[in-house]
Formats: sequence, C-alpha cells, structure tokens
Amino acid sequence: MVLVTGGSGLIGSFLIETLIARGHEVRAIYRNQIPQFPQAEKAQWAEGDILDPLFLRDALEGVQYVFHCAGLVSYAPQDKELLKQVNIEGTANIVNACLAHESIKLCHVSSIAAIGHSRTADVLTEKNKWDAADEHSAYASSKYFGELEVWRGISEGLNAVIVNPSVVLGPADWNRSSTQLFKYVYNENTFYTDGAANFVDVRDVVEAMLKLTFSETTAERFILTSEKVTYKEFFGQMAACFGKKAPSIKVPSAISEIIWRAEHLRSLLTGSRPLITKETARVASKNHVFSNRKVSKVTNIQFRPVSASVAWCCAQLLENFRTAAAAPGR
Repeated sequence: MVLVTGGSGLIGSFLIETLIARGHEVRAIYRNQIPQFPQAEKAQWAEGDILDPLFLRDALEGVQYVFHCAGLVSYAPQDKELLKQVNIEGTANIVNACLAHESIKLCHVSSIAAIGHSRTADVLTEKNKWDAADEHSAYASSKYFGELEVWRGISEGLNAVIVNPSVVLGPADWNRSSTQLFKYVYNENTFYTDGAANFVDVRDVVEAMLKLTFSETTAERFILTSEKVTYKEFFGQMAACFGKKAPSIKVPSAISEIIWRAEHLRSLLTGSRPLITKETARVASKNHVFSNRKVSKVTNIQFRPVSASVAWCCAQLLENFRTAAAAPGR
C-alpha cells in the first residue's frame, strides 16, 4: 500500500495516476472533496488533515511507502503562519507517523527554494548550504525547516529521500500553482519580467520520485529540474502553442520594486491579497542554474526540454477546454 498526501495537487494527482497505472494500491488524503482526475476513483481516499497526528496514525496502517506531496506555496504575507503550520508542523507529523512504522519509506517533496544560494557560484547543487543570515521568503524558510524535520527523522532511523523540484509544469487547474502562468499568457497579458527560472516537467518529477523511492537509495536529497529559461522565451513558447500574442513589454527590476510596494499598501488598505509581493518580485530577478547531475546519475533520467513540456501542457489544456465546452449543460 502506498500513501499519498496532497493528492489533489499537480504532483500528487499525476503521481496517483502513475502509481495506479503501474498496479500499486494507493491511499490518498483529501480535506474538502475528492479531486476529479483520471484514475482518481481507483484510489482509496481518506478524509483528514496532516496537522492531525491521530488521523495520520490510522492513515498509515498497512502502508509501506509514503509520498508527502502536500504543502502550501504562497508568497503572500498573510500566509506566514499557515506556511509554518502546513510545511513545517505538517511535515513533522508525517515524519513522526512514519517513525512509528519501521518498514515505511518516505519520499518528501521539498523545493529548490530550500536550496542554499551562493554569491559566487552560478550553478547550485544539493551541497549548497542554507545561510540563515541571507534574506529568505517565508515560503523558502518553511520548506527548509520542513526538510530539517525529515533529516531529524532520518537521524532517528527513518528511511527517507527528499526531492527538490524547480517550477513544475503540468496541465492542471490553471487557477492554481505554476499552471497560472499558462492562463496569464492565454489571456494575452502584456508584461513580462526580466530574468529566468528553472523548470521541470511533472512527468519527470513523478518518475524520479518513483525510481528513488522504490530503490535502496536513502538519506539523500535530489534537485529535480530540466533547464533554465528566460521568462521572455518561456512566455513566447506558450503564446506560440496557444496561437496567442506573447507578452511584449519588459518590466525592469526597478519598476518591480515600486509595484510590490504599491501592492503591499493596497493589500493593507483593502485586506485583499497582493498580486505581486516583495518575494515574488525578487525571486523573478534571480538567475541561478540548478544542477540535475546527481539525480540523473542515480536514476538515469533524461529530463524533457522545457519546450516539449510547454507544448504538452498547452495541448492538454486546450483539449480540456474543448471537453468542458462539449459537456452537457454547456
């Protein structure tokens, strides 16, 4: 039996589909309603919360492998405490529940945000150290301290691996997570930011997680990423696939600094969430390259180029639109 947390998310949903397709018995945790995606009905769904240790104790009965995909991604100041609860306390609860079962192996989904940065090296690896003196977003800190809970578990005898994906691309709900980038381009927005980001296909993330978890590998962390692409090129690829006009006006870093301050003031006055924050503005300006050499050596995975991932996502999203439009009652 395999347990998946965060089964309604991008990584979790694709992971569940792949596990079931390969003949695994899957139990997945949900909070509000069971998500709808292919193969979802073949999973065993358990309603509960990773912040509830008693629920997790029962959910892990008969489980041999745990994929901890649940997590909160947010750069909004309002979510600082919630990030701590979900990404740190929730992970600690998962670790403690796994420690109570000696036969369980855990795969914890972290983020490249938890990888320490460097002022001298352009290429970052799993060995880069976290510097507490650096300026970190609340999200990055929550993922880093969540990882520390896993390392604490490993020191207590837990069999576990950690994966650190970059920006994950997949045709999910485009009102959530990284898929919002596709909606931004489809709606023909005008602006793009300077800089670049590291991207990875959700199918490659899932394949790496499976190979690492169903192996003898343990007590290791692995960066999962394909390549770094500028935002201009990335948006241009999407626009070409959608047949839309690409964002054409670059927003300089200096302007971004003004915008996030204005958005912060607006959010304070209205109580709404800021459209851009200090963290998102500065993350967009970073140009580090993350290395996938370690995971490629261990698993022999060949990561898909970003252009192929973008083409697949756009085609799937367009097909989803056609299917929804043709549904009865539309």
